[in-house]
Amino acid sequence: MKRLHKGFDITSYLPEGFEKSISNVIIEAPVDISINAKHWLTLMCTPSHLDELAIGFLYNEGIIKTIDEIRLAEVCHNGRNIDIWLNHNVDLPDMWQRTSGCMGGATSVKIKDVAKSKIIATILHPKKILWLTDLLLKSQSLYAMSGGVHSSALSDGENILVIMEDIGRHNTLDKIAGRCLMEIGFPTPGILITTGRISSEMLQKAAHIGASIIISRTAPSSLSIDYARYMGICLIGYARKDRFKIYSHAEYVEQSK
Repeated sequence: MKRLHKGFDITSYLPEGFEKSISNVIIEAPVDISINAKHWLTLMCTPSHLDELAIGFLYNEGIIKTIDEIRLAEVCHNGRNIDIWLNHNVDLPDMWQRTSGCMGGATSVKIKDVAKSKIIATILHPKKILWLTDLLLKSQSLYAMSGGVHSSALSDGENILVIMEDIGRHNTLDKIAGRCLMEIGFPTPGILITTGRISSEMLQKAAHIGASIIISRTAPSSLSIDYARYMGICLIGYARKDRFKIYSHAEYVEQSK
């Protein structure tokens, strides 16, 4: 397995004074994606689960709909290139839209291109929402080693089916989509839990995955709230310990006492 963190000599300031130590730091790397022998774009990411990342990115961008469209997916030995060969021709998007976030994602999808039919409403008890959030935090293996990464998980409301970690929060959703396409399928209902802020791009990717409820440890953006209300997605933010805020479709959360 490729190394995902690197040790650096650092100097810490503590109440007792300065202290030298070695700190594990998450690796950030450029990874090129090529489709049918043509370079498409470069993603900045944590170099793990790269086949899931590339395949999930294509799915979330609407380039592919099923895994059967992929003839070959190969991660090069250097871990810096992913070659995807499709069973059909595909045009490179005229323009990639840069999206907000610490890693600056890219997308060519407009939210109204995402089918509402993928969203199947479900109802969750507040305690289940908080339990899923806590379970995500306890499952962060890479974060426990180095910190500095976002984590996202997909649940069917009873169990966490897949969890992915990456320095880019949007990459975690592409990796989840890729795993679903390659192995486990998309659960119904789909509930997404993440440590990252919910931007419009995150909302768009979650909608492609079929998530009817999105739970975040932090805040949504104004545009993501507008999109969630339009798409019929329950958007929950600031899910911490014993409380959370519901920004759209509160009817998906059981409110009986």
